[in-house]
Amino acid sequence: MSTVFTGPDGRPRCRWCGAAPEFLAYHDREWGFPVADDARLFEKLCLEGFQSGLSWRTILAKRENFRAAFHGFDFERVAGFGEADVERLLQDPGIVRHRGKIEAVINNAARACEMVAREGSLAAFFWRYEPASADLAAPQTASTSATSERLSKDLKRLGWRFVGPTTVYAFMQAMGLIDDHVDACVIRGEVEAARRAFVRPGR
Repeated sequence: MSTVFTGPDGRPRCRWCGAAPEFLAYHDREWGFPVADDARLFEKLCLEGFQSGLSWRTILAKRENFRAAFHGFDFERVAGFGEADVERLLQDPGIVRHRGKIEAVINNAARACEMVAREGSLAAFFWRYEPASADLAAPQTASTSATSERLSKDLKRLGWRFVGPTTVYAFMQAMGLIDDHVDACVIRGEVEAARRAFVRPGR
């Protein structure tokens, strides 16, 4: 089976982005490009947690609703959510109404505040887990790695929830800690250029 999909411009891309129309822009403009913004990092880790057991298409379609519900994933604000907010969110048809996942976001927001106080930023913490190129599997052949397992364990030790190694690996792919675009994908070169120019936080 081919690893690429021919986009509407005739250029090859990772095969998965041909599965739904809304995937193309996400693939071309976001997936794999390095991110140092704390709000975006927190948002993505939360959305990956919501995706557990569901499809990314479902989550991507609801992303703006999630952003509205969680105040743009401003973790300082979300950390102050209480039981009334949980009940409100459980009645929101625009998001995934799963009590455990909603409560995990609130819990993780508090943990994010602690991390910023300790590390200076979420980005400084997460980018420590960027794997060496020699440790990477061939693009899109793995769903976990030794690094994602280590990051998962460390987050759990710090009290974070819904951060299993598969969830964390998907987060690393999306936020650019790994360039997992297949070799023939036209976006892979753009991501590599962005990664070369990217200033790693805390270094």
